[in-house]
Amino acid sequence: MRTYEDTFSGAKIYPGKGKLFVRSDSKIFRFQNGKSESLFLQRKNPRRIAWTVLCRRQRRKGISEEAAKSRRRRQVKAQRAVVGASLDVIKERRTQRPEARSAARAQAIKDGKEKRAAAQATKKADKAKNAAHATGRVVGKQQSKGAAPKVKPTSR
Repeated sequence: MRTYEDTFSGAKIYPGKGKLFVRSDSKIFRFQNGKSESLFLQRKNPRRIAWTVLCRRQRRKGISEEAAKSRRRRQVKAQRAVVGASLDVIKERRTQRPEARSAARAQAIKDGKEKRAAAQATKKADKAKNAAHATGRVVGKQQSKGAAPKVKPTSR
């Protein structure tokens, strides 16, 4: 048995009951009775008319306790790994004592400074070596970067 839904009130329309209203743009509206048809034609808002299904749903009327409870969703908190560090590493760091953590941090800073100083020293040595290797030849900025030398004019 095919039942339809009232366009205005949302109630069920059983076979042999109700009215069919076709608007000039060919949209079909079905009404259970003259009351809902009349209110629709008066352009009333079904959400503001107390007995309609839309209004009852909006005010959560007639919903059983289980259905009302299932509406609420608990927010699930998931711990995700940070890029470059896995979850176990993060947990291990969290359980560390503050003194140990500060000592590890100081050590990491010290290692970084030493590494930077070593890099600077090698850079300085390379620069000194290149300066000694130049032997008084004037080198332009572009030529030092690897550009082709200027072509000398050969015409007389």
